Amino acid sequence: MLQRLAIVVALFAFASAPAAAHGPSRQKVTETIEINAPVDKVWAVIGNFHDMSWHPAIAKTEGTGGNEPNAKRKLTLGSGGTMDEQLLKYNAENHSYSYEITEVDVKTLPVNNYSSTLSVSGEGDKSTVEWRGAFYRGYVNNDPPPELNDEAAVNAVTGVYKGGLEALKKKIEGGG
Repeated sequence: MLQRLAIVVALFAFASAPAAAHGPSRQKVTETIEINAPVDKVWAVIGNFHDMSWHPAIAKTEGTGGNEPNAKRKLTLGSGGTMDEQLLKYNAENHSYSYEITEVDVKTLPVNNYSSTLSVSGEGDKSTVEWRGAFYRGYVNNDPPPELNDEAAVNAVTGVYKGGLEALKKKIEGGG
């Protein structure tokens, strides 16, 4: 009996060990901002999948497919980096759309398997814009270099969201 118990414990320990070293876990970032404007006014600025002129990091947006699922856009950043994205869902009535990055150099944005939703809600002259995303770090194997680890990915996405939302608020409220 003791021998069987030892075998079960050994098998359990062996089966559990790889779970601790299975690689990265999915990271999530959600940023929101309140804007002093009606939902429709905010949506008029961000609701076109092919127009990210409101985001200060984006120098140019090119795309095909309008606001239909599977539409594609290429974002060119002020730094010269690019990323390709695809629209997954678009709901003008609910003021939201979801998209994914289909191609990006991890030096441009240190993420893999990134998907995101941008939405506007509110009542009267107050709106809340929520930008949320889920992704894996830029280096998907164990022991990533610091610039491609979970913290670098979360910090980069958080910076993109905060910078964009702050610029959006400034543009809509009349300061930019």
